[in-house]
Amino acid sequence: MSEVFEPVDAHDRDLALAAHGLLHTFNIAGVLTSADVHVASTLGRLAGEPDESVLLAVALAVRAVRHGSVCLDLAAVPASLADLGLPWPTPERWSAAVSVSPLLAAGVVRLDHGLVYLDRYHEQETQVLGDLRERGRVAHAVDTGLLEQSLVRVFPAAESDEQREACRRAATQATTVVTGGPGTGKTTAVAGLLAVLVEQAEARGERLRIALAAPTGKAAARLEQSVRASAARFGPADQGRLADVTAMTLHRLLRQHPGNSTRFRHHRGNRLPHDLVVVDEASMVSLTMMARLLEAVRPEARLVLVGDPDQLSSVDAGAVLTDLVRGYEHRPDSPVAALRTAHRYGAEIGELAEALRLGDADRAVAALRAGGEAVEWVRDGDPARTIRSSVLPHALAVHDAAAAGDARRALEALERHRLLCAHRDGPFGVRHWNRRVEQWFTAETGEPVQDSAYLGRPLLVSSNDYTLGVYNGDTGVVVAGPSGPRAAIATGVGFLELAPSRLGDVETMHAMTIHKSQGSQADEVTVLLPDEESRLLTRELFYTAVTRAQRRVRVIGSESAVRAAIARQALRASGLRARLSDDGNLADMSAR
Repeated sequence: MSEVFEPVDAHDRDLALAAHGLLHTFNIAGVLTSADVHVASTLGRLAGEPDESVLLAVALAVRAVRHGSVCLDLAAVPASLADLGLPWPTPERWSAAVSVSPLLAAGVVRLDHGLVYLDRYHEQETQVLGDLRERGRVAHAVDTGLLEQSLVRVFPAAESDEQREACRRAATQATTVVTGGPGTGKTTAVAGLLAVLVEQAEARGERLRIALAAPTGKAAARLEQSVRASAARFGPADQGRLADVTAMTLHRLLRQHPGNSTRFRHHRGNRLPHDLVVVDEASMVSLTMMARLLEAVRPEARLVLVGDPDQLSSVDAGAVLTDLVRGYEHRPDSPVAALRTAHRYGAEIGELAEALRLGDADRAVAALRAGGEAVEWVRDGDPARTIRSSVLPHALAVHDAAAAGDARRALEALERHRLLCAHRDGPFGVRHWNRRVEQWFTAETGEPVQDSAYLGRPLLVSSNDYTLGVYNGDTGVVVAGPSGPRAAIATGVGFLELAPSRLGDVETMHAMTIHKSQGSQADEVTVLLPDEESRLLTRELFYTAVTRAQRRVRVIGSESAVRAAIARQALRASGLRARLSDDGNLADMSAR
């Protein structure tokens, strides 16, 4: 999303015609939309707040939520807006004006740590902090001798020290945050933890009630698949212990309340029955969803959050996983267990990924220039030739298998390559490149791509259908069937075959956005970077794209685009990190 919009004309829907003062100035400049202005004006009128600087703060707080933050930092004008020549209030006077505003007295706006919140998000952040604090006081007793025996059994390799340590911690504390980049063995650690804790419960003559969840259906399916694959390596006994474990979306776990998208049937007054709740891809969990999860999990139940804090955050407001990792960073009671050794890809991709994670542009450029078999960098000329030569052979392989009616082979071919774009629209966008690939595809095969059920069409599901068992993020291929085309949709344990007409929201997937690729992987990945002016081009986006690759990554983009991406972090304003750190300092003082 761009930092500013450019008004088309005097009747642009984002212009608030009745705005005046600072709200008008910031609206005309494209910083505030009409929605931001109307919310601030209405609240100011209801609370009797005439101060223009306070109304500006409220409008910018509304805008901040749209851009993924949960609050407005009065002391930090975004660098992208600083050069617009706007009359920003000084932080000291601005904070003083907000602190005596009747909006605070009315409870509509909150001021905390120099951050301006809409009440809803301050309440959620405070609730998350309070629930984490309460859970931090809970300890779980285990049979340590049995625990060590179990850990040696499920993690016999010497290089599994990190997984063993993560499981030790998760076994004895109520909340554990398991972090690590792609391929560091996070789901292997989860599978080992499940086997270990089920064995502990068996020794006590009890049954451990387990819930596995993820933000999306695709991520949940991958979690279940990974846990089962890991259990198969542990041995027959542990495989049997995890035979009935299934994963679901967070919305299904909490049971969404009809007619309310942010309320669920499980809450503080109706807790989840589970003894252990594991949430994968936790970087995609928003502040609102994390608050709902924490209030639903029983205080004495173990909660394990799993994810990569360096990947893209939730599309909704908040970056909770990153805040937890950074906020607990220097606390002796930190529940964070970090896995650092990557097993997904080799040293060449690993070097590039690490440079991106650390924000070291020189090191990243050097890794790209060094190339090798696993890393290719295309800097010059029209990207079409490179994209055609990298995408079309895979599209034709998918088509050949689909035309032969071999769904399994078609899905395997689909997983060999991904073309990833930052944008949906424009010359660097998914729609543009899907059309281009289809043109090349038709020229080679003669398939009429105007038919939505053309053989070899790669599919990306964009909404959940619980009746069919098809989820947002699932991928598939249209294949030949005995009585006409069929849609083969990959699942965690195989694939479903459906009539294409039964699928609701699906998109063509010769190319996909980097956001949509999160939680997936492919043998080979081609990353198309937009120009350096794109506000979507961030370090987290680039890192997420590169780390989807298992064997080979191809980056198409200029050096200036690479450096711009690494320099631009997707920072989200939040008080959770600072409040966690302060909480730790208070704990240290009380301990003394």
